[in-house]
Amino acid sequence: MQQPFILKHIRDIIIMPFTVTVIIPYLCYDKNQSLFHDRLVARLMGVVFLVAGIFLFFWSVYLFWAFGKGTLAPWTPTQKLVIRGPYKYCRNPMITGVLFVLLGESLVLNSTNILILAGVFFVINTIYFIVMEEPDLEERFGQEYEAYKKNVPRWFPKFKPFVPDE
Repeated sequence: MQQPFILKHIRDIIIMPFTVTVIIPYLCYDKNQSLFHDRLVARLMGVVFLVAGIFLFFWSVYLFWAFGKGTLAPWTPTQKLVIRGPYKYCRNPMITGVLFVLLGESLVLNSTNILILAGVFFVINTIYFIVMEEPDLEERFGQEYEAYKKNVPRWFPKFKPFVPDE
């Protein structure tokens, strides 16, 4: 029996980002650690990162569902290249959202281990995108992706949105 598309999204969110942003940080958290002495400022900054990360993540997931006709997981990839919303400014806003969530958690919980997890997450994803995802996108979307890749940075957004030639 074929799973409804919305259930595939929920499944993939639980398998990937939920594991990275909830389960692993829970296992890494050590309440005896201390990143900062002034916890109030760190917690406020952490809440800003958390809210921004959650918003960016879910906006990206929505765009994959509504316009890409796929999910965030490599086993159910998008059928169309998504160049809307935050994807006009950087190529991986979904991963940036997850990274913001991890940074927010590290600040709210005052956790060095979660901060280290955020760094490891960033490095692993950078390697994965260079070695696996970008070549796959080049193969699936050809010149459309090549133009996108040339004009939109991988991680750090540019201020001018990319508007592909129609």
